Amino acid sequence: MPILVTGGAGYIGSHTCVELIKSGYEVVVLDNLSNSKPEVLNRIAEVSGQSVRFYQGDVLHKPMLRQVFSAHSIDAVVHFAGVKAVGESVEKPLKYYQNNVVGTLTLLEVMHEFGVKRIVFSSSATVYGDPHEVPIKEDFPLGPVNPYGRSKLMVEDILRDQCTADPNFGACLLRYFNPIGAHASGRMGEDPSGIPNNLMPFVTQVAVGKRPLLQVFGNDYDTPDGTGVRDYIHVVDLALGHVKALMWQQASRGIGVFNLGTGTGVSVLELINAFALATGAEVPYAFAPRREGDVAKCYADAKKAKNELHWQAERGLLAMCQDAWRWQKNNPQGY
Repeated sequence: MPILVTGGAGYIGSHTCVELIKSGYEVVVLDNLSNSKPEVLNRIAEVSGQSVRFYQGDVLHKPMLRQVFSAHSIDAVVHFAGVKAVGESVEKPLKYYQNNVVGTLTLLEVMHEFGVKRIVFSSSATVYGDPHEVPIKEDFPLGPVNPYGRSKLMVEDILRDQCTADPNFGACLLRYFNPIGAHASGRMGEDPSGIPNNLMPFVTQVAVGKRPLLQVFGNDYDTPDGTGVRDYIHVVDLALGHVKALMWQQASRGIGVFNLGTGTGVSVLELINAFALATGAEVPYAFAPRREGDVAKCYADAKKAKNELHWQAERGLLAMCQDAWRWQKNNPQGY
């Protein structure tokens, strides 16, 4: 049965498409290409050996969604489509609530029309806000500190309510930590539009000479070296978590909430040093003021995903750095 992947041409979505195909699923992609490029679809086919059926469109556009659901007997939805920059969300909150919340509501309405009862949702560790302690467990208090995180939590609440209202509906909420890395082939990776919002593509763009200097936002946090600590997870490990989530849903209904991370905190400076060690490429950097909405420390307790999804991160920090660098060197201008 086909799986609809919204935002399937994006960074995490495209890697997930590859792993879904390798696991025997038929994949249908809906993406508006606002933060991705059509070439991604060719790379998915090249790496996986199978093409996906692609629709260029938006989850906010109900007629397009109906067209997709009418043409395919969709079995489940893996929902990535949305906007995702913390800083931009502070500046443009309405854009985030419109895209992330209203877009999901529209998708759920069409799923209801066509009797589709399973969704895997791309949530985020930002729903925890500034955690009172680390590592973070799924039952910790939720208190996002920026509109991006609040939009993710609103969708989580909507999905919880839908699961309560319909006992046959199943939603798996995957709270990502910090995806980095690229496919080991070097043919797929992170290709942000404009100035990267995430650390690793900025690191690789500086290393390849595309940008002169890396800005490190904040060196006065209460962390061992003063820079922010995050849980960096290889994008392929993250993609495999979605495959496991779909498998889990075959035996479970209702709500499932899982952290997807390594369980290890790594500071910005530790990541820069690991990148230099893994690749031999130096990354000049300078400190800049903290960004609004950032927290000091954020890393996962991922035991629940290991115990219930039978998933855990396998790839280490050096592999993440090597794969990200291979992608950037082979594709200095991205796709």
